[in-house]
Amino acid sequence: MATKKGNSKGTSSVIAQNKKARFEYHINETFEAGLVLAGWEVKSLRAGKAQLTDTYILVRNGEAFLLGSHIMPLNTASTHEIADPTRTRKLLLHRKEIAKIFSITQDKGHTCVPLKLYWKRNKVKCELALVTGKQLHDKRATEKDRDWSRQKGRIMREHNKA
Repeated sequence: MATKKGNSKGTSSVIAQNKKARFEYHINETFEAGLVLAGWEVKSLRAGKAQLTDTYILVRNGEAFLLGSHIMPLNTASTHEIADPTRTRKLLLHRKEIAKIFSITQDKGHTCVPLKLYWKRNKVKCELALVTGKQLHDKRATEKDRDWSRQKGRIMREHNKA
């Protein structure tokens, strides 16, 4: 009998999410990028000590960088190295993807933000999105849809109990 490969611990592979980005922006296109990390950063990510709030992607000299992400260093890891929790981290993307991100972000109103950090096998990946900002009425509509889906779930639960 074949066994399924996956997380044996039953925990999620998502390390950190940028929930605010889904509320603030319309997501046009997503990319998957690898991250260049130091050893202490990987240990901190395994412990789940990462934040993506107020983080963005910068393309400079044909390379993409993750700015503003916060990976909290562990007390036990890296005693010999000075850990900078908000350092600029390089993203690993194909040249065509970097060129596409660069050309679209040059347009007014477009930007690139990270949506989540997650494990893919034993590598840390970052899901990026090319986004445009939402207007106030769009945010209200998103909130209204979220409230309706929550209320719909409650109604269905009550109906199924009876």
